[in-house]
This record gives sequence, structure tokens and C-alpha cells, in this order.
Amino acid sequence: MDVRYINPFLKSCCRLFDTMIKVAVQIKKPALKTHATPQFMVSAVIGLSGGMTGSVVIGFPTNVAISLASALAQAQFKAIDADCVDALGEIANMIAGAAKKDLPADQISISTPTVIIGAHNVAYPQNVPIIVIPCETPVGPFVIEIALRPTAKPPAELPAAPVAAATPAPAAAAV
Repeated sequence: MDVRYINPFLKSCCRLFDTMIKVAVQIKKPALKTHATPQFMVSAVIGLSGGMTGSVVIGFPTNVAISLASALAQAQFKAIDADCVDALGEIANMIAGAAKKDLPADQISISTPTVIIGAHNVAYPQNVPIIVIPCETPVGPFVIEIALRPTAKPPAELPAAPVAAATPAPAAAAV
């Protein structure tokens, strides 16, 4: 996968953790995902469409999800409740939203985040490699999984047929 598809997400993740969550994040070596099973019990998923198609998944162990959501919301969540889910969705939304402007394609739309809790599988686009980027924080690990491809451009439209010049109708003869 082209690094131009990955680096915007890493940059926006680091910026978000530095400015909003106020937790240091260390990005580890990316790798190709070879199995479909999620690594963690909590996933925040964002779909992309338009100039790029695919998804970005941020996967957390439950305790890390609660800690990071608490830090973002400046609250103390004890469990994954509705407010915690909102904060996790917002983490994914801010990472994808900030990365979108730096992706090498125009007119990219991002979906509303979906947060999945418990044993689950994430459906990725077919025939698109999934890059897993492990991340480490003082509160624990999480991963960013990126599966993106440029959207095929539709064939160029055929030029319109030339319009024949209008010829005035002959005047009717007076009788």
C-alpha cells in the first residue's frame, strides 16, 4: 500500500493524541494484516468513499478504550457506556477527518463512526491489503488498521455530438 495512504492517518493520530487526548503515542512498525480476526474487543470504524474507498479501524483493548475516551472527554468512565462510545467514535472521526485532507485523492467522504464492542469481525473491502499499525501509549496498546484504494474513475464521457446549426424554416407563400 502506498505510504501516501498511511502517513496522513499517522500524522493526524499523533496530533490528536498530543493536543486533545494529552497522552503520548508511539507509532510502531506497520505490517500487512494476514488474518481477519480483530486483535482487540473494541473497534471504532470509519468508512471512506468518493476519491478513495475503504475503511479505517482503530482497535483497542477495553481498558485502553476506557482510558483514552476518559482523557478525550475529560471524564472518568468506569465502563464502556454511551458517553464512552461517543468519545471513541469521536477519536476515530477526528483521526479520519484530519487525514482526509492529506490523502492523494479529491472528494473523499467519511462515514459516521461505528463503535463495535465485544467479539466481532470487521468487513474490509475485497482485494485491498490491510495495513496494521501498532501504537503504544502509557495506558496501553491500540492499533490502526487501514484498508484503502483509489476509486476507479469512470470512463471519460464521450463528447457530445455537434449540434447542427438551426436553419430558418422557409416563409409561407402568401396566396
